[in-house]
Amino acid sequence: MVAIACVGPAALVPVTAAGAADPVAPGPGPSSLVDTFAGTGSGGGVVGTVDTFPGADLPFGMVQWSPDTYPDRPSGGGYAYTATEISGFSLTHLSGAGCSVFGDVPVLPTTGAVPSDPETAAEPFSHSEESASPGRYQVAVGSPAVTTRLSVTTRSGIGTFTFPATAAANLLFKVSGSASGIHASAVRTVGSDEIEGTVQSGYFCTTLENYDLHFVAVFNRPFTAHGTWTKTGLKPGSRSCSGTFEVDCGAWVTFDTTATPTVEMKVGISYVSAANAAANLKAEDPGWSLPAVEAKATRAWDAALGRIAVSGGTTGERQLFYTALYHSLLDPSTFSDANGEYEGFDGRVHRTGGRVQYANYSEWDIYRSEVPLLSMVDPHVVSDMMQSLVNDAVQSGWLPVWEVANGDSGTMNGDSGDPVVAGAYAFGVRGFDVASALKYMLKGAERPGTGPNEVEERPNLTTFEKLGYVPATDVDPSSATETIGASETLEYSLDDFTVAQLASALGDRSQARTMMAAAQHWQELYNPATGYVQARRGNGSFPAGPAMQYLPFATIFQGFYQTGFAEGNAPQYTWSVPQDLSGLFALMGGDAAATTELDTFFTQLNAGPWRPYDWSGNEPDLWVPWEFDYSGAPWRTQATVRAIADTEYSLTPAGEPGNDDLGAMSSWYVWAALGLYPLTPGTADLVVSSPIFPEATIHLQGHEVLRIVASGTPDAYVASATVAAGRGRAVPLDRPYLSPGILRTGGTVRFTLSATPDKTWGASPADAPPSYTTQAAPAVGFTLPSGEVDAAAGVAHAVTLGAQSGSAKATTVSWRVTSAKGVRVTPSSGHFALPAESSDGTFGRATTTLEVTASGPGTHLVHVALSAPGHAPLPPVTLVVKA
Repeated sequence: MVAIACVGPAALVPVTAAGAADPVAPGPGPSSLVDTFAGTGSGGGVVGTVDTFPGADLPFGMVQWSPDTYPDRPSGGGYAYTATEISGFSLTHLSGAGCSVFGDVPVLPTTGAVPSDPETAAEPFSHSEESASPGRYQVAVGSPAVTTRLSVTTRSGIGTFTFPATAAANLLFKVSGSASGIHASAVRTVGSDEIEGTVQSGYFCTTLENYDLHFVAVFNRPFTAHGTWTKTGLKPGSRSCSGTFEVDCGAWVTFDTTATPTVEMKVGISYVSAANAAANLKAEDPGWSLPAVEAKATRAWDAALGRIAVSGGTTGERQLFYTALYHSLLDPSTFSDANGEYEGFDGRVHRTGGRVQYANYSEWDIYRSEVPLLSMVDPHVVSDMMQSLVNDAVQSGWLPVWEVANGDSGTMNGDSGDPVVAGAYAFGVRGFDVASALKYMLKGAERPGTGPNEVEERPNLTTFEKLGYVPATDVDPSSATETIGASETLEYSLDDFTVAQLASALGDRSQARTMMAAAQHWQELYNPATGYVQARRGNGSFPAGPAMQYLPFATIFQGFYQTGFAEGNAPQYTWSVPQDLSGLFALMGGDAAATTELDTFFTQLNAGPWRPYDWSGNEPDLWVPWEFDYSGAPWRTQATVRAIADTEYSLTPAGEPGNDDLGAMSSWYVWAALGLYPLTPGTADLVVSSPIFPEATIHLQGHEVLRIVASGTPDAYVASATVAAGRGRAVPLDRPYLSPGILRTGGTVRFTLSATPDKTWGASPADAPPSYTTQAAPAVGFTLPSGEVDAAAGVAHAVTLGAQSGSAKATTVSWRVTSAKGVRVTPSSGHFALPAESSDGTFGRATTTLEVTASGPGTHLVHVALSAPGHAPLPPVTLVVKA
């Protein structure tokens, strides 16, 4: 999910900060190469805010203790690199989210009198006094300066606040300061060394989804004063307050630092209760040693990042790789407490039975790149992640669409839990209730219904099943869901494909056949007249005119949505058929035609949503650079992937092509650097580009390893390759993909790279990666003009009716006018003889001329049915006649 920032480009400056007091020396492991400040800024224009955060966290941790900047507080990360003030160090964040959420309980150190309006209080800081590494953050804020140093365990944090000598060293707890506002909040001081509270927040992307976060903070010495505040003002000496969305509520504690400058604080959080927050803190950090917690965090990050070891290349390339891998390992995040308790989708407290319950799945964003990556490097953790989704479904009746905490925000289109689960299974994740997962996937695919927060798993499902697509309108819609029918259809088709793959793997052949038929519904929207997948009206017609038609500028997202598509346009979404690229390319006229279209598409990189070119900063285009592997031009995949990796990713605040979306962009870069990509969700087919590093070792499950060795780096073109599965002998790799079995056996893939392209390597049609064409229509019909024609009443108007072959075999397509009220069509039936695929790889097209005569003024519809022997009815053709 992308948020577009319509601002000028930001200066791209190095982000490795220096000069902070009392730094922890980085360890020798891969965590020492991570730059946590990369992606904390904005690239302006198309890139917008990348929205990562620099604070302390652990892999998939519950606590992400990080600064929030003022007045610019970006959506999920909360930190803008260009800002000069910090408003607090909040306990929870989402990395790269497109909407505001979390940022709960900002804690701000100040000196002197407590500000009259603590909620808006902020203190200046400088990057010269700031440093960070995975699991650790430090900065000096204010004048006189207070040095804040933070580290975390999975569910707790420890911080030191080193004040100047003063009797008024304050810590402000802004319990109403969550990033998207609060529904309710409460806080109270306990004795003289503890403060606890609760905040209810949520509202991700305007949904009504809420969560309750509880915290308990303890200090290493008594505070000397305390108080609370609300909108009515400060209340010195008060021990508690509560608030709602209309009433701020917060608390402060004051220490005397004239003799001892450092105040130490530990905090635990829980989404169940304050008692569990305290128990999490006791279980994970019973001592008072921030250096020990930092050291443990470093070891945890070294272990997680060390699942992939790269060598060679430049220091900057290794830093960029491990920074991308680091950002890929932040979410989904731990949601259950140390005792196994968590609040479920049904609002009740459940126990995990020794597992971890995870939350915060941006399914639409992460199914393409991130879930396969996590499944490959840590299948045990991903098993718990998949079981967590099953638990959510059992408690609510439906798989979540875009999960935040214990609720479904419903953000984005598609039923993306399907490719998440099926993709994990395909990559070898087995430690979850797969049968139950399939049951709920089938339920979502076949039954309309509403789950938590009135979220539908598949909006417009009934219409999709009836028409074979979700219609869209070419006028200002009454609701946003009506405008994204084309992208919704593409997503549902792919979702159904992934359900079919999982059903097949579990031996349910009947459901696999049913869902594979549904997986071909993308053909309903392919328009051979324009060469694009397009939005289609409910009456069956395509809108007249060019393929790219945008909503009026004043509508949702100021024209961000093209008619029929969420976040993108027809040229960008046309390539979103990863399950059947050979079928898509056939309808385009063949591999050569598809390669030409891809070349045109990549004339501009990261062009944004309004242009008919690549938008590498948004998810629907993540797989497109790799699609040359299917069109007989693997060298173009090698060149294009390397160009995007080299020009769109960097160790700068704007170091990604768009907002990171909980690791979606970062995980793409990891794959690009390895020279592999999981292009077809629901499978473990790995297509090939070229590695950036001379050697990479991926630690797989079962102690197996996959080694990728490349001689000739940094050249980008593959001259030759070999593969040795397991401990077998090396054999030539002449095709641009690896079989899934190598993820089970491990092995070694060796590349020889060159500065010039070998246009023959992997270029034979027989070398193309698998496409899944089962039950695909052998041809698709069209009209010229496309969709609509103006014809004077009573005057015959010539219209071309045609059919484009999508099959390598010769096909006869019969056509018949089934309805033409108010219109005479001559002839009214016939057939097309479509030849077999030619020797040069092109696919046939046949046309005939119709005479269309409207009997009177008005708008009339002509419906044409198409059929082919041995196949289900082909997508129908509808023509609008305006007289």
